[in-house]
Amino acid sequence: MRVHNFRLVPGDWSVVRLGPDEPVPDWALQPSSFFAITRTSEELSIVRETRFVPKSTRHQSGWTLLKVLGPFAFSEVGVLASLIGPLAAKGVPVFALSTFDTDYLLVPADRRDDAIAALISLGHHQSPP
Repeated sequence: MRVHNFRLVPGDWSVVRLGPDEPVPDWALQPSSFFAITRTSEELSIVRETRFVPKSTRHQSGWTLLKVLGPFAFSEVGVLASLIGPLAAKGVPVFALSTFDTDYLLVPADRRDDAIAALISLGHHQSPP
């Protein structure tokens, strides 16, 4: 198994669910270090720092964001599996996101230490923010 470097992305993170036909709200597009917007025929999902998310919006807060330090070639196999497998073995829920260059994992903030310990125990390395 290949080991990977990861780091914590500062902030408290939320996953938002809006209806599939709703417009992308202005608060979702405010400049910051990270946000993700995904639309399907069933929903509009947004990952944002909780401080941007209106309280009246359907969301789940309390996530920690881990960035896997890439980039990775599209032909590289098993990147997410090498990270999610150890977390699943420890019972840590994961919400995974991928970009062109790398992967991000959201884990519940109250399980952050368990997640980091599980990854380090298998040789993955935590880098400073």
